[in-house]
Amino acid sequence: MEHPVRFGETSVMTEQLSPASLASQGAEHPGEHPGEHPGEHQGAHPAPLPAHELRSDARDNRDRILQVARKVFAEKGIDVSMREVARRAEVGPATLYRRFPTKEALVTEAFREQMAICTAIVDDGLADPDPWRGLSGAIEQVCVMHAQDRGFTAAFVSAFPQAVDFAQERSRALRSLAELIRRAKESGGLRRDVVLDDVVLLIMANSGIRATSRQAAVAASRRFVALQLRSISARPDDGPLPPAVRLPLMAAIH
Repeated sequence: MEHPVRFGETSVMTEQLSPASLASQGAEHPGEHPGEHPGEHQGAHPAPLPAHELRSDARDNRDRILQVARKVFAEKGIDVSMREVARRAEVGPATLYRRFPTKEALVTEAFREQMAICTAIVDDGLADPDPWRGLSGAIEQVCVMHAQDRGFTAAFVSAFPQAVDFAQERSRALRSLAELIRRAKESGGLRRDVVLDDVVLLIMANSGIRATSRQAAVAASRRFVALQLRSISARPDDGPLPPAVRLPLMAAIH
């Protein structure tokens, strides 16, 4: 019987997702001491207003913060500091924390759309009359997403206790993926000993690809996934692999 993947065991530590711990690296807000965050001496920080209830200028700030956060998380992962996101978005730290009181809130909102796309990809795989084709196509597409965005994989496997909607969407994607795996086994396309954890491991390994450009990362991902799919397929496949990609380490050696 397949067992569920437990996320958060290798995730970003909780301390890294709070303004207080980020501020311990240096005062994040004017007039505050390191280690403090807004509202620490004034009661709980109020929940941010929904985007549709914000004034136009506040909504513009929020949109700019999210746009910048998505870009910097894709480039460097989710360990980037809140201070760096505020600096790149050209807003004050107080504005950033007013819209996103915690790092967790920023990360999960930044990747909400990608998580929904990921779920839709798996659902499309379930709709394919050929379960193996549906599974292999879903894995390839999801891995391309992760190869292009270093932060998404980290967000996907991190534990976000306060982000109920994000966690529910992820759980739905995993349940659908588990069902797709079951169908692919029954159809004879997938090895009987493959479990959900193996597919998640494949996705995590794929996120480690480092290439000289986004296009090269996508090409390397396609070849990597093709190699891995052959290892879990129950049917021999001697067809050609996607083209190999020269990665930075090999370029340095040669």
